[in-house]
This record gives sequence, structure tokens and C-alpha cells, in this order.
Amino acid sequence: MKIFRLILFILHLGILFLLLGTLLNAYIPPKIFPWFNLLSLGFPILMISYIILTIFWVFSWKKRAFIFMFIGLAFINPVKRWVNYSSPKNGDSDIKIVSFNTRAGGGGVSEIGIYLKSQNADVIFLQEDSGISYKFEGYQKTNPSGGFAILTKHKIISQKSIDPQDESVRVPGLQADIEINGRVYRFIDVYLHPFRFDKDMVRLNGNTDANEQKIKDVVKRLIPTFKKHQEQVGFIRQAVENSPYPVILAGDFNSVPNSYEYYHLSEGLEDAFLTAGKGSATSFHDYKFPIRIDYAFSSKSLKAISYEVDRSIHVSDHYPIIVRFSKERK
Repeated sequence: MKIFRLILFILHLGILFLLLGTLLNAYIPPKIFPWFNLLSLGFPILMISYIILTIFWVFSWKKRAFIFMFIGLAFINPVKRWVNYSSPKNGDSDIKIVSFNTRAGGGGVSEIGIYLKSQNADVIFLQEDSGISYKFEGYQKTNPSGGFAILTKHKIISQKSIDPQDESVRVPGLQADIEINGRVYRFIDVYLHPFRFDKDMVRLNGNTDANEQKIKDVVKRLIPTFKKHQEQVGFIRQAVENSPYPVILAGDFNSVPNSYEYYHLSEGLEDAFLTAGKGSATSFHDYKFPIRIDYAFSSKSLKAISYEVDRSIHVSDHYPIIVRFSKERK
């Protein structure tokens, strides 16, 4: 029994160090060491394993249980980025946004159009738009660029693509300065470089050699994409930091919470799900695994009062996210 407990203790320590590695994504970019970003993909499994082992030590009446419980407090916010239960928020809804990766309308252009119109949002962020024209009475649309579009029923002051001016770096976003009820806000629609996986690439079977090759192929695709994301994040950060207006940044980041992309895109901004979300933030549902890659962040002068992942519509491999913000009162 002692040997069994020793093995579990070593395993528990190993999982702890891997979890701590995900926190280093806030400091170490993928171009220097991409493996921490890779760890962030497995955060839910690592965290569940850590909790199960901690419970085991509690029922085994081992003092180490309290040490693991204390250290586990460091992962409260990282866990809440995946699953959260915030208290109800008070405030008037000044701005309602919808962000939706429509998968180029492949699931039904008409159905997507009807859904978006029914939301009556102030601003709609679309990714993988592919130039599809969703026309609603009273709405205007920014010029789509690189799969982006922003729709709004308010006055557009200015708009432009966040263009790196480098053919090796994909356009990561679209910004629009929009006046709503006498105030101007900068809305940034984000779509980071996709990994372009299909289910067969990540589905393991009984063939050990084939599975090993699949894992190698996935890693070979992940790491270069992480490095591309690092460059794209830099250009988006410029659009945020140079804004003279409060910012709402939303879209498909193709990155999970606790990743380098998450830490750096959220810097100085509030994660609307942490503020107002309830339940699971999983927004990408194609692989039947908890994956959150769609987000909404805002300047601190705006407060999220509700956050919803709308699982009622299945026309894309993403669920739309719907957020209501209340502006700071003076």
C-alpha cells in the first residue's frame, strides 16, 4: 500500500508542476517555449486529476491533503475561466453584443440570418463570414475583411482591418469605432489563425503506431500556429492600447483559457464570463470535449451584467456568445 501511495504522490506532484506550467503562459511567449501553451489544452483533464488525487489524500487522512488543497487555491481563477458561477449583476443593459463564428454559413445562411436578427443586438461580431451578406433593416455592416464582419444599428465613426502589412501574418482582426447613445466605443472582432483540424486527425483508435503518428502530426501543427498567434496578438494589443475609447474585444481566439493568447489579449481588460458567466463557457462543440475558444473582453469602464453561451442553435461548430454590458455611471 505504501508503494501505491508513493506512486500516487509522485503522480500528484507531476500534475501540479504541469498545472503550474500553464500559469507561465502569462510570461513566456510561444516563440521562446511553446510547450507551456500546449499544456493549456489539457488543463481540464489535469485539473480534474489533481482534484481527484487531493480528495484521495483527504479520505486517506494524510496531512499532504492540506498542502495540495492550499496550493490548489492558485488555480481558482484558471478554473473559473472554464466553469463559473457568478452572482446576478445589477445594472441597465446599455450595450448588447453577439459574437458568432458562422463557419462560412455552411450550416444554413438563412437560419443564421434569422437568428442574428432575432437577437436585436447593438453590435454583432462575425468570424468566418466569407463575405456572406446578412442584411437586417436598420443595421449597417463594416466592410468584411479576411473573414470578419461587424454589424451595428448605430453610427460607425471609423473602421479598418488590423493589417500586419506582412504576407506571412494573417489579418487577425477588424476594428470599428461606433457611437452608441452619445458615446464612442472601439469594437474589435478577433479571429486568430485556425489550426484547421478535422475529427479524423484527433480521433485515436486501437492502432498504437497510427495513434503515435497522429499525436506527432497534431503537435507539429499546434506549435507553428502558437507562434503565429503570438505575432497576431501583438497587433491586436496595439489596437487596444492605442484606442482613445473604451474597448470591447470579442471573437474566436482559437485558443483556450490559460494560454498565452488569453493572458495577453485580456491584459488590462475584463473577461465578461468571469464577471457575469454561469455554468460552462464551452463554445466549440465539435469534438465533444470542453473547449472554450470564443471570448468577450471589455475595458473596466464597462461591466458585463450577463453572459450566455447560446446552445439552442447548431448551425456551426461554434455556439454564439451573447453579452450585455452596463456602462460606468458618472
